[in-house]
Amino acid sequence: MSSNSSQPRNRVIVLTGLGIALVIATFLSPFASKNPDGLDRVSEDLKFDKQALEEPPAQKLPFYQVFEEYALRGVPESMATPLAGLIGTLATFGLAWGVGKLAVRNSPAPKDESPLE
Repeated sequence: MSSNSSQPRNRVIVLTGLGIALVIATFLSPFASKNPDGLDRVSEDLKFDKQALEEPPAQKLPFYQVFEEYALRGVPESMATPLAGLIGTLATFGLAWGVGKLAVRNSPAPKDESPLE
């Protein structure tokens, strides 16, 4: 099978996976637990949660003005988390796709392996 005939199939697989990820991020994210996760829970259990920095380094990042925790700022609360999930999923996909394109472009061309006659 040549690489040209597998391109449409690969595109369908990628777009199906992206579609599933977008549905999960958009429609299931509002049902996420409101309980503290991972390190937040451990810091509460071990009583060092009050020792956090007054101004965390994350607040200095450019996207902090757009996102707060797992929600989008400036939109109704019912839409803030689904929109943040949608944007985050698209950003992650775009980053992975771009890195993949760069990796393929910089890799040596595959040899055409035809059977010996």
